[in-house]
Amino acid sequence: MGAIMKRDDAIKKVTEMINDVGVCMLTNIDEHGQVISRPMATADVDKDGNVWFFSNEYSGKVTQISENNELNLIYAHPGHNTYLNIFGIGSIVIDKEKMKQLWTPAVKAWFPDGIDDPKLCLLKIDTKQAWYWDNSSSKMIIFFNMLTAIIRGKQFQDGESGELDLD
Repeated sequence: MGAIMKRDDAIKKVTEMINDVGVCMLTNIDEHGQVISRPMATADVDKDGNVWFFSNEYSGKVTQISENNELNLIYAHPGHNTYLNIFGIGSIVIDKEKMKQLWTPAVKAWFPDGIDDPKLCLLKIDTKQAWYWDNSSSKMIIFFNMLTAIIRGKQFQDGESGELDLD
């Protein structure tokens, strides 16, 4: 792993990677100790590196987050060879103004009643730490670099990676 980035650089890197992927697997541990993962479409990454999602206030994930708010967000874009693992603390936010600010027409697919849907809430993930792997080279370049490493008897260097401390 590379060196830990400074907070502002880390927030910028996380935001760029999340915006490139858009959908993550939100992972937490339920009341039985089982790891539960589900896909979530990112609504926003704010200036402090917090990640926001729309959700149903009465869903299982919201109940689980109320009981254990430590979460991981896993973003992956194999086509671009970029991967991001975020650890954070989740909270449920009921704020109509913030919902209006983050609302997009796509959210209506899950909440047809719009902003006034009584089940609508926001999940805010206070990002504490992140780990990333980013190799945006084409597959042909990656293959060439792997082949070169094999021929030279050296370890393949597969791009940039590091730890991001956002706390």
